[in-house]
Amino acid sequence: MKLVGFCGSSGAGKTTLIEGVIAALKAAGQRVSVIKHAHHRFDIDHPGKDTWRHRKAGAGEVLIASRHRLALMREFEHETEMGVHDLVAELSDCDWVIVEGFKQADMPKIEVWRAEVSEPPRYPDDGFVVAVATDDPARLPVPTERSVLPLNDPPAVARWLLESGSRHEYSRPV
Repeated sequence: MKLVGFCGSSGAGKTTLIEGVIAALKAAGQRVSVIKHAHHRFDIDHPGKDTWRHRKAGAGEVLIASRHRLALMREFEHETEMGVHDLVAELSDCDWVIVEGFKQADMPKIEVWRAEVSEPPRYPDDGFVVAVATDDPARLPVPTERSVLPLNDPPAVARWLLESGSRHEYSRPV
């Protein structure tokens, strides 16, 4: 399994890029899973549905499955921030795990950077950033030896991932 994170400021285009990279990797015959970090409370269930009612009644975990998909909802009794490596352990086997968010995590990351967002880049100070995806390489505020990828060309980013796959081989840190 290979792992790569995508980090960057809100509005920089991470989700759009990841969506295209997933499609390109899938077209290349790769099995892809995604871990997405949420900074706020979220819910994937709907009031009144059986699974929602089970959780509200106090179930710690509710697993719903059909012939087409499985979803596991786990309630934490106390606020719990799971690390990216804990979450990778929850996944089934696949070729690629793409992580959105977890910008502080110790994993190879592609920084998504746009000058218009006007946030300082992470790549000068984060040794885990292995590439920068941008729409305007000439406007990068700090020169870099890292790979510079075309933000608006997800298939090119996917090709770069496949070509540099060995650097993304995952092994859980000890």
